[in-house]
Amino acid sequence: MHRVAVLVLEGAKPLDVGIPAQVFTHRSSMPYEVHVCGAAAGLVTGGDGLAYHVAQGLEAIASADTVFIPGYREPAREDPPPAVVEALIAAHERGARLAAISTGAFALAATGLLDGRRATTHWHYTKVLQAKHPRIRVDENVLFVDEGSVLTSAGAASGVDLCLHLVRRDHGVALSNQVARRLVAAPYRSGGQAQFVPRSVPEPLGEFFAATRHWALERLETPLTVAELARHARVSTRTFSRRFLDDTGYTPMQWILRARIDFARELLERSDLGVEQIAARVGLGTGANLRLHFHRVLGTSPSEYRHTFAQPAA
Repeated sequence: MHRVAVLVLEGAKPLDVGIPAQVFTHRSSMPYEVHVCGAAAGLVTGGDGLAYHVAQGLEAIASADTVFIPGYREPAREDPPPAVVEALIAAHERGARLAAISTGAFALAATGLLDGRRATTHWHYTKVLQAKHPRIRVDENVLFVDEGSVLTSAGAASGVDLCLHLVRRDHGVALSNQVARRLVAAPYRSGGQAQFVPRSVPEPLGEFFAATRHWALERLETPLTVAELARHARVSTRTFSRRFLDDTGYTPMQWILRARIDFARELLERSDLGVEQIAARVGLGTGANLRLHFHRVLGTSPSEYRHTFAQPAA
């Protein structure tokens, strides 16, 4: 059973705390158990008028496989208590992975473990994080950053993306998709957080785009063009391409390719279809084409992916 600790610091944001606690809560399909803890057991004053009563202190971190650090109020003013920093460093040294949600990146940065690495945080604080910790390579245009043993995410909602990514990393696409359905969340949300930065003249991106994406996902095995997608969305090709990029962070064809790769991943996990059959089912034509794009997007081959994530026969 994979032990997950959620560290509640003073001023913790309720959504940031709740996301990993909800995603990783133990059930028959989820090989995780969650422990919510603080710098010490007892009452912790949170943000937004809430408080938390945590049953465990830092001893929960000492036995955790993954430690989540939710965001908290006023992260730039002071570092977390030295005992918290020491506990996070010790957890990392024994092999635990550390994952920060939103402004929790500041607590993770205080350990020095992000120095020389890429990281992100909520767009409102990216420049503050860079100024306070200049050795970190802050990326302000991503939803999350996976540096192996240390991970960071942008605003609260991208904490869901980060959690689903970890489930996908641990157990593959099938379980991640199952969790996403339970949460009524997108299993894979492409794009960066730049799309969430307030604009001087915000453009409403209507329901046509969501409907068109759903329509496309139901037809991945067929040839799909930007013109066809635009016709379905009832806008011009030029308008569709521009607004689609704004909405997702990808061009329509880049998004379609990633959707096809995700479909291929699920088929590799849950079926015994050959690579050529899967390539045809997902609209990539040939096995060679599937292998090429699979490696470009995921850095591995379909056969290696299947060996890692295929579900055993019942």
